[in-house]
Amino acid sequence: MQEIGRYAFLVGIVLVVFGALAWRFPNLFQWLGRLPGDVSFQKGNFSLSFPIVTCILISILLTIVSWLFRR
Repeated sequence: MQEIGRYAFLVGIVLVVFGALAWRFPNLFQWLGRLPGDVSFQKGNFSLSFPIVTCILISILLTIVSWLFRR
């Protein structure tokens, strides 16, 4: 049970650091959601955005990180 607490604590720290960076330097992550392959439609005052490639990239990165923690 202590391992789960450690992992939750580490995830919390990573989220705080990521949030602080995004708040302090808003242009740092401007590319996120605008990768080639992300779907975006605009018509009049309606816009729809579906960042499929960004979701795939984040999923791959999280899979690699979780794989490294299990080793």
